Amino acid sequence: MRKVSIFGATGSIGQSTLDLIGRNPDAYAVEVLTGAQNITQLAQDARRFNAKLAVTSEAAMLPALRDALSGSGIEVAAGAGAIAEAATRPTDWVMSAIVGVAGLMPGLHAIRQGATLALANKETLVAAGPLVMAEAADAGAVILPVDSEHSAVFQALTGEDIDTVERVVITASGGAFRDATLEQMAAATPEQAATHPNWAMGQRITVDSASMFNKALEMIEAREFFGVAPEQIEVVIHPESLIHALVGFTDGALMAHVGPPDMRHAIGYALHWPARQHVPVQRLDLVAMGQMTFRAADAQRYPALRLARQVMATGGYAGAVFNAAKERALDLFLARNIGFLDMATRVEAVLTQMDAAGSLRGGAITLDGVLAADAEARARVAAM
Repeated sequence: MRKVSIFGATGSIGQSTLDLIGRNPDAYAVEVLTGAQNITQLAQDARRFNAKLAVTSEAAMLPALRDALSGSGIEVAAGAGAIAEAATRPTDWVMSAIVGVAGLMPGLHAIRQGATLALANKETLVAAGPLVMAEAADAGAVILPVDSEHSAVFQALTGEDIDTVERVVITASGGAFRDATLEQMAAATPEQAATHPNWAMGQRITVDSASMFNKALEMIEAREFFGVAPEQIEVVIHPESLIHALVGFTDGALMAHVGPPDMRHAIGYALHWPARQHVPVQRLDLVAMGQMTFRAADAQRYPALRLARQVMATGGYAGAVFNAAKERALDLFLARNIGFLDMATRVEAVLTQMDAAGSLRGGAITLDGVLAADAEARARVAAM
């Protein structure tokens, strides 16, 4: 029986992971489930899967979680420190689905114990890619990508020599505003930005999809995960969300991963790897699909893509700053303190300020350095 832990169990990725585990419960022993404010869901899942430990990131929610699991024998804990400690527990496979840089420490702890880390938290590699990959190599840990785009690239590269890769093409749906004017985007509300045409995701990542900040993060993640050069990474808008990524090789071949917009495909691949097993996703009818379309990703509409290339060229702590500034700017947009297009303006300003101050470059990346850069970037965004 395989021991598994799910960090971010109450979110869309966590729930999809539990859906797959629940279809073959005798194959898995659930060690840890974590969540935030959705105590009812966390407790329900902990009871259903007989988890050893349930943790909420919200310290104030500990009494509610304790009450919800009273009499179950399931251990409970709360707070960021408790989540990090939970990741040190011996586990075979860990799903990292906590949103934002908060997923970095649990991911590092899982890696250090040699677990297989299914990485749905793109911020881990964006903020601290060289550090994370070095720690995984030292511990003999395996990191498997769970973003649909990176899972697609990973699968296309199976059995291939990375030196024969010419290009990696990441597709984007275009999000809620793919057909909107710049004027409409400037006036967009959080509710409008949080409506995705294809995918069922959480609020924050759906807004990131509309701004293409999620795709910008994925560009940086692809650079860190696969070691390809920044100029080899392309982004195209593919409204149907059926091709998740393509890999082009030196002989002109272009390998595409095609599948329905259902995250259980990428999750299932990571859960069952290195084997393939049945996953209950839609089987595509090619005739019914009719056609697939593509369009260029306009850098004027989506400045986040240009900023991602700037971050990759700069290196150092630029990724940590980019991610932190984006997260804080998103907070301000969701609180209706800034406009939709103002998010990219603030992120770019912080990158410029901190580069001028010498805060982005120089020396090997350390965890303390990442956390310091993260904190400074957030403070600068808030002070604007």
